[in-house]
Amino acid sequence: MSEKRVVDARGSFCPGPLMELIGWMKMAQVGDELELLSTDKGSVSDVPEWVKKVGHEFLGAREESGVWHLTVKKAK
Repeated sequence: MSEKRVVDARGSFCPGPLMELIGWMKMAQVGDELELLSTDKGSVSDVPEWVKKVGHEFLGAREESGVWHLTVKKAK
């Protein structure tokens, strides 16, 4: 059974949000979805680039009131 987890990295700056996501991805199970909350606009490019590089699935990004919500699914 897959799980959805929120990783709150608001207020953290590059590379903090990505590093927090990587740490949680290491503990996640295949099929789990993680939603990264970030106020660092750089995450919008950093996260999809990292996801593609390591072979996970980037599900999307949206911005709400200055907070980026980036969703990733662990694929392997």
